[in-house]
Amino acid sequence: MADPIRSPLADYYLSQGATLGEYHGAIVPARFSNSRDEHQAVRTAAGLFDFSFRSKFALKGRDRVRFLHRIVSNDVKSLAAGQGIYATLLNPQGQILTDLRIYAAEDRLLVDTDADLRTKAVELIRRYIIGDQVELELLGLYALAFEGPRARGLLEKTLHEDLPPLKEFEHFATNYAGFPLRVVRMSNGGEEGYEVWVSAKGMMGLWGAAYGQAPSYDMLPCGTEALESLRIEAGIPRYGSELGEDTLPLEANLLNALSFSKGCYVGQEIVERARSRGHVNWKLVGLLVDAGEPPASGEKLILEEKEVGEITSSCVSPTLMKTLALGYVRREYAQAGKKLKTASGFAAEVADLPFYRRSS
Repeated sequence: MADPIRSPLADYYLSQGATLGEYHGAIVPARFSNSRDEHQAVRTAAGLFDFSFRSKFALKGRDRVRFLHRIVSNDVKSLAAGQGIYATLLNPQGQILTDLRIYAAEDRLLVDTDADLRTKAVELIRRYIIGDQVELELLGLYALAFEGPRARGLLEKTLHEDLPPLKEFEHFATNYAGFPLRVVRMSNGGEEGYEVWVSAKGMMGLWGAAYGQAPSYDMLPCGTEALESLRIEAGIPRYGSELGEDTLPLEANLLNALSFSKGCYVGQEIVERARSRGHVNWKLVGLLVDAGEPPASGEKLILEEKEVGEITSSCVSPTLMKTLALGYVRREYAQAGKKLKTASGFAAEVADLPFYRRSS
């Protein structure tokens, strides 16, 4: 396995007292102060994250749209410049090899995935280039994420620029202090969110400019511990926890990654068969766990001494003040309100996702 990417600002964060850790293939802040306070800042005001754990590459060439459209699970051909989608690359058995965010620019497709998945994604895509005029280019871009009810104002003040109206996945190019940027509307924790893609050299200036606005927007710098509790509350699955090579998209409720009208792609027959059958055998659900500490990933779920599921992620929710988990449960036991137990003996009740939904 490749060595993790180190955030360009890692040494600076350490000098400010942050705790660093590895997250999805990158060394980034785990927390700056108290992860509960950071979590609450995102829910009530704004948080600033280092997203160096996301890696980007581009597809260029005449056939780029047609080529990618035929191998991923969502509709690439329908994208206009400035739009984007979520998609998966599947194996012939319909299981998820990697998940991707795909953005259309004027002369290329931009692909964003976790740092620990980029090599895998690039190798999979290259495998399908046979006679297509397609070129892959790795991009040396990093990202900061602004998330929370006051994130838009914070970002506008940081960039000295009014943002245009943007829907999720929409994006535009701009610049800051001479550095080219791309602003992407993207929620990563259930609140209004924006990612700003920038070079390593531009990271410090952008971070400093945003941090300088912190008092006016009640913003806190945030780490991945807060990001995890935020995304669990919002019911957002992640590769390596809820998603993997043993997972079907419909098991993980990834309807936003699928097009049922685009025609053939790798794994499409299995996806369509599951849809036409009306169910899959396992479902990703929320769980309310009657325990003071979060259960471990991989802990089994029990009903009448029979294993019926498994926990994938968990946290003590700073918003709801409850122990929450995501996990897979056999479909016949996946109804909200179903009473299960963890293998360690704690009550676990199936709940609808998301646990938390922001007010519009």
